Amino acid sequence: MALSSVRGSVLSIVRSFQAGRGESGRAQGNAGIVPTSIALNLNNFREIPRCIAAAHCSFPDRDCTNPDSGGTHVASFGTALIIDDDADVALSARLLLRPLFAEVVVAHDPGALPGLLAAHDPDVILLDMNFARGQSSGSEGFKALEAIRKLDPDAVVVIITAYAGVNIAVEAMKRGATDFVTKPWDNARLLATVQTAAALRASRRDASVARQKVAEISSTAARPESPLLGNSAAMAGISALIDRVAPTDANVLVLGENGTGKELVAREIHARSRRADGPFVSVDLGAVAESLFDSELFGHVKGAFTDARADRIGRFQAADGGTLFLDEIGNLPLHLQPKLLTALEQRQVQPVGSNRKIGIDVRIIAATNLAPDALADERRFRPDLLFRLNTVEITLPPLRERRGDIALLLGHYLAHYARKYGKPLPVLPADLAAQLADYNWPGNVRALRHAAERAVILAAGSAFTPEDFPLPRTAPSVTVAVPDTDMNLERSERRIIERALAKHAYNISTAAAELGLTRGSLYRRMEKHGL
Repeated sequence: MALSSVRGSVLSIVRSFQAGRGESGRAQGNAGIVPTSIALNLNNFREIPRCIAAAHCSFPDRDCTNPDSGGTHVASFGTALIIDDDADVALSARLLLRPLFAEVVVAHDPGALPGLLAAHDPDVILLDMNFARGQSSGSEGFKALEAIRKLDPDAVVVIITAYAGVNIAVEAMKRGATDFVTKPWDNARLLATVQTAAALRASRRDASVARQKVAEISSTAARPESPLLGNSAAMAGISALIDRVAPTDANVLVLGENGTGKELVAREIHARSRRADGPFVSVDLGAVAESLFDSELFGHVKGAFTDARADRIGRFQAADGGTLFLDEIGNLPLHLQPKLLTALEQRQVQPVGSNRKIGIDVRIIAATNLAPDALADERRFRPDLLFRLNTVEITLPPLRERRGDIALLLGHYLAHYARKYGKPLPVLPADLAAQLADYNWPGNVRALRHAAERAVILAAGSAFTPEDFPLPRTAPSVTVAVPDTDMNLERSERRIIERALAKHAYNISTAAAELGLTRGSLYRRMEKHGL
């Protein structure tokens, strides 16, 4: 590009800034109309940067004699990358874009693209289509565009082309470019095009982050290793009820002791519903800190609080189009229940720090180990929230009330863990199987599963023995009672936990409170002792 062309572009830039600022006090000279403070001889190419800097000095804290100084103004976007072999064109574009971007990077060789993309992660890329002298086919630009798309599929590329190359630009857009501008460009159009492109890049980044969060949160949707097993009349009735409720969008409340399989029922309802291809998102409300409740369920925007370094979607948004499983709903503090009720009634959530409400399409399945009369206590649970949650109520029986399923469950889990650990499956003697079937299994299916896993690991012979199933004293036919004078710390801890769990009917929250533990700590100790 000739210096006269650059001078014309510079003057056009200056005028565009003057028009935006209502510049007064002008002087007219050889170079055209510019502010009196920068009436310069534009034939001196070295004066151009200072001329442009002064022209866009609408930022009073900026060093307007140095367009690279940046000052303290806040740019709208991060990085712009200009790839053009014509240094004059690149400089003109750079000076025009500098006020919008925190960084404007210029390169003249498309071969530098991999390193530049990795180092700068640009918001927008301005790409020339021809680099070799006499070349006008755009082949080099197409190769560069293809390379960009491979390195970063979400990259936003604006093509720079001559008027005669519009067809090339159109073809480039078919291959993934976002837009194009022609040389010589109109400054207002270039700025508008670049701003739109950079905004598109920001939205793509947001969408990418959202997809990652959905994948992260929805990882709970993987099918569990525990199927819903049982041949008893009770389980046949549960399965029939699931078949009836699954095709609907009715909210479901699942009741039952810990370890009875409430989450399995929720997953089964989801799997048999029209939402089966959508996410299944689970959240344990008993494990969510009260201070994080809003953020966890409804999400937050960047800057909403000290550690909010990026936007984050909540569990409701992550479950959009699918099912949200609210486990341990009975442990939700009374003062937080209105927030959940509002989301259910309005079918909208408002992320922390945002003034915008977001519509949600989720099916709610809640679960609790509380007895129905405890849920009906208004001092503990809001009746209007309970009404919203229990359109359909499913009550799971404890394992002691369906003993006919114990043999089936034992066989399934013993075989499962033998495969998992690559061990031969020992025989389960009939007398030991009968003893296990007579055991009350206070931890229900979860406790049985843990016992089966431990037995597979401990088994040393071709047949299981009672020693492979070290069950609590409530099963005297399997293990020998430990006297109270026993000073073994591990056995004493296990015995204390068993007593607390039995006292509170396996209500983890109340048992943990009596033991002076958090729910998480109690769960870890239960896992440790096979409870």
